[in-house]
Amino acid sequence: MVVDAAPQAYNTMSFTSLKNNDARPKKKTTQMNGFHVYSQPGPSRGLSRSLSSGPVAQRRLSGCSMYMGTCSWMRRSESTCTLNSSSGSSRGRMRPAGSLPSISKAAVSDNKAVKRTSCLLVALRPTNVEQEREKFFLSNYNYNPQFQYQEPMSLSVLEKYSQASNQFVVQALRILNTVLNKYGSYENFESMTGGNLLSKCQIWSCCRRYMQKESCSGEVVVQLTEDLLSQAVMTNENSRPTLTINLLGARQHWLEGMLRHEIGTHYLRGVNDAHQSWHGSENRKEYGLKPANPTEEGLASLHSVLFRKHPYLWRAALLYYTISHAATCSFSALFNDLQQFVEDPAVRWEYCVRAKRGQKDTGQPGCFSKDQVYLDGIIRILRHRHTIDFHMLTSLGKVAFEDVERLRPFAQLENTRLPHFMRDMEKYYHHLNHIMEMNQLSDEELQSLLPD
Repeated sequence: MVVDAAPQAYNTMSFTSLKNNDARPKKKTTQMNGFHVYSQPGPSRGLSRSLSSGPVAQRRLSGCSMYMGTCSWMRRSESTCTLNSSSGSSRGRMRPAGSLPSISKAAVSDNKAVKRTSCLLVALRPTNVEQEREKFFLSNYNYNPQFQYQEPMSLSVLEKYSQASNQFVVQALRILNTVLNKYGSYENFESMTGGNLLSKCQIWSCCRRYMQKESCSGEVVVQLTEDLLSQAVMTNENSRPTLTINLLGARQHWLEGMLRHEIGTHYLRGVNDAHQSWHGSENRKEYGLKPANPTEEGLASLHSVLFRKHPYLWRAALLYYTISHAATCSFSALFNDLQQFVEDPAVRWEYCVRAKRGQKDTGQPGCFSKDQVYLDGIIRILRHRHTIDFHMLTSLGKVAFEDVERLRPFAQLENTRLPHFMRDMEKYYHHLNHIMEMNQLSDEELQSLLPD
């Protein structure tokens, strides 16, 4: 693993230096959620640190552009962008079937011009979000932000995600109210179950240990930032899989779940996809594959909470509800409605921006419905959890669970990888059942919602 305190540029610490540092007396550590974390971490010096070893790490540190062969074109089902399209080699290219989006570091600053890009995540981030946030808070939450974007949004993309669903809104509200009834407020739930925010040093330590669990040390770049709408995202930068983590959401008891989501699910399924004959958009069409979502994000979201003592699906439920309500009201009305679930205005602002992104005049009803995919995928997977072959689903790559049996005869399983938490499937199924119980979901209800 290579870690990078992006978006700022820092000097690189050599592997030799790190090795020497390891020889120094170590500080006392504590065990948290499977991680050893420094109880008194030293001050962050803003260094871009390499925690990988071996020839791959040395090639990276020396500036070699070659990266881990098949992993250099990782894909994620979240975006429809194509990267490095000017290159003549297909191995340096992200394919439209669902690539890792490439987020330019220049795009992090709202005041800097960036070159035109087809990346969905960048294009949807308003360039004047901070200015509109200030206006909104000064207006006592009555102003409807007028967002600007660095480039015109694709009408086809906006149309695709313009319709919200209410299919699972009853379940979403039940999950939210279950949490509020137990903890009194989201803020109490967050502090009691999420724990303290982690420092940069602690995050790097946790990421390093998790990469070792998945035997992928040196394969993924880790960046830390405060400028994400989401808690984390897997992207591709310079043909290298990159995990960007939001410092404001990295909590001690939730971080490993985020790593299971991004690395243990998105990254490893992408690695496995590269071995299959349906890898790439044209090949997917030849096999007649369903879209990877909602399976992809549903599976990743389940893995986020899989081993928590209280695995509430709060975030997926709130995103689902927020988008459903945004479709019929203005930004300010949505913000005030969400107060019944979240007291913190800053948190409500982020949920509203996610639901209203893509709009210029947020005073109008409308939503960007993509974030409903999390709860949608969760419920569909839980509905069929007894019949899904989760090992095969992961090994086949970026495919929907409905396509698993049809693709099984064509699977190339040599060199495919399973996340460490799928080694004990009896324990895995036990925790899926625990998620059902804690979120007050029943098999009878899910079967009536999603009949065969």
